Amino acid sequence: MKSPAGRRVLLSGGAGFVPSHLADRLIDGGCRVVALDNFVTGSPENVRHLSDDPRFELIEADVCDGLPDHPSMSAPFDAVLHFASPASPVDFERIPVEIMKVGSLGTMHLLERARTDGARFILASTSEAYGDPLVHPQPESYWGNVNPVGPRSVYDEAKRFAEALTMAYHRKHGVSVGIVRIFNTYGPRMRPDDGRAVPAFISQALQGRPLTVHGTGEQTRSICYVDDLVSGIVALLESGQTGPVNCGTDHEMTMLDLATAIIRLTGSASEVTFVERTADDPERRRPDLALSRELLGYQPQVAPEQGLLLTIEDFRRRLQHC
Repeated sequence: MKSPAGRRVLLSGGAGFVPSHLADRLIDGGCRVVALDNFVTGSPENVRHLSDDPRFELIEADVCDGLPDHPSMSAPFDAVLHFASPASPVDFERIPVEIMKVGSLGTMHLLERARTDGARFILASTSEAYGDPLVHPQPESYWGNVNPVGPRSVYDEAKRFAEALTMAYHRKHGVSVGIVRIFNTYGPRMRPDDGRAVPAFISQALQGRPLTVHGTGEQTRSICYVDDLVSGIVALLESGQTGPVNCGTDHEMTMLDLATAIIRLTGSASEVTFVERTADDPERRRPDLALSRELLGYQPQVAPEQGLLLTIEDFRRRLQHC
């Protein structure tokens, strides 16, 4: 790959939560970024601050239909990063077919472009590849415990298929690939109606509504601030490693503890209320980070309270303008 100053990067889902932060980091590193998004869950607002930067271009396109015929697509890319996919539980019921298509057809179209250009390909996969794990913490060698026909399966299996297709292109066509399995990332620019725990709890707390905790709240997640995740993704891009590698944090906490922390950090008078737990909701989730530390030098830096305060401030600002 070229040095960052001369590198062209194609980024699918570029107006989404994580990809918009990734675009910032790539541009700060000297890359030129062409972002594709159909705005099903992404928003142009997430990258509006880049609209006047000549190193960034946003093109409205659905990668499931193939890559767009656009002048910015004519020159070869040095890297193709596939981050397009709805990832929230509320989307699994709302747009299940679209999720399956972006994991299959979208992945294939972007892999073909990487093969044609001789570009490095990075796939955003997920901790959902492990399902409701029977091994804790989850190492990359664990094959998972996934219900292939449950309500979460459209996302779980789309990502597992995307991983398999990525490795097929690597083995058959020699494409340089990297697979990152993302764990429970949060931060500014998340959708307030995302449905995942952090944005749901923050929105509810700031609006003085009860925080809806599923089940007893004893299920755990390991929350990772978006800046730490982006550092891991960039390290994987630069490393030439194939993976898959986990990226997340060791900060495992129960959902009840998370809700209580957010009430405290927002200064809210909200209370916790318990609702029925969704099907196939994982009981425990924490990445084994040994491999990403060894191969990428990955080390998350942002403590939960620090990251939550930054996220709360972003939500407070945006909710005030709604």
